[in-house]
Amino acid sequence: MKIAVYGRQFNDLATLPFIQQVFDTLEQHGVEIFVHHQLSEFIAGKINNIPYKVLQSTDKIKGFIDLFLTLGGDGTLLDMVTVIADSGVPVIGINFGRLGFLASINKSDITAAIHAVVNKEYTLDTRTLLSIESDHNVFPDGNFALNDITIHKRDDSAMITMHVFLDGEFLNSYWGDGIIIATATGSTAYSLSCGGPIIFPQSNGIVLTPVSPHNLNVRPIVLPDSSVLSFEVESRSNKYLLSCDSRTAVINKQSRFHVKKAAFGLNLIRLNNESYLSTLRNKLLWGLDARNY
Repeated sequence: MKIAVYGRQFNDLATLPFIQQVFDTLEQHGVEIFVHHQLSEFIAGKINNIPYKVLQSTDKIKGFIDLFLTLGGDGTLLDMVTVIADSGVPVIGINFGRLGFLASINKSDITAAIHAVVNKEYTLDTRTLLSIESDHNVFPDGNFALNDITIHKRDDSAMITMHVFLDGEFLNSYWGDGIIIATATGSTAYSLSCGGPIIFPQSNGIVLTPVSPHNLNVRPIVLPDSSVLSFEVESRSNKYLLSCDSRTAVINKQSRFHVKKAAFGLNLIRLNNESYLSTLRNKLLWGLDARNY
């Protein structure tokens, strides 16, 4: 089995023992280890010598790598989306961060999780991606997002106006700080913090959530993921931000762009002892009576 490991550079060196545990466990299972060059540069000389091969950005992964293992939080797994792209290679995340909706494996469960992965004791949870089409190529490394695509004003600007069209028909004009187009996966991220609903991944829906809307009668709206959304943005400074997950670009002119369901999805690995409901309960502390604490 060929497993590739991906991660960012860590400021907290307390993560090194857990990274060592990951590599030790993979080696014990006889896995052929590939390490993304970004992580390889960080761990060089910091962990015990475990044989692995370096995976470059130009290397082919489809039909070669069996699965990706990410080390970090949800942001690290989101970074992986542009690496995996439309290859279909499944991914599982070990959470070194805080909440961990996507990277759901706790540091204390590393050994058990890798054992389950190597023995294929898991199911694949295919998640919808969103893609963005614009007049110019805003994100050359991939115009798709797993969580959300966001339009937002710049910090030093007044509110912006966003004219939204649904399948070619005018939907609404939003005045405010921005708007979030979130997948069901992203409904528990930025959209949730702005008052958006939680959407189950099997619901085949996306949610349009305004950010600090000036027209107070506007509320989040859930749409079928077959929808094509078009946007025209007006800004007093003619500059605003456009984001695909953790990647952000400054738009310097008025332009029209479209958001729709991507032609491919992302395969998340869900261990047999996990479920979406258990993740919600654990991360959002549902069902926990803290009144006596």
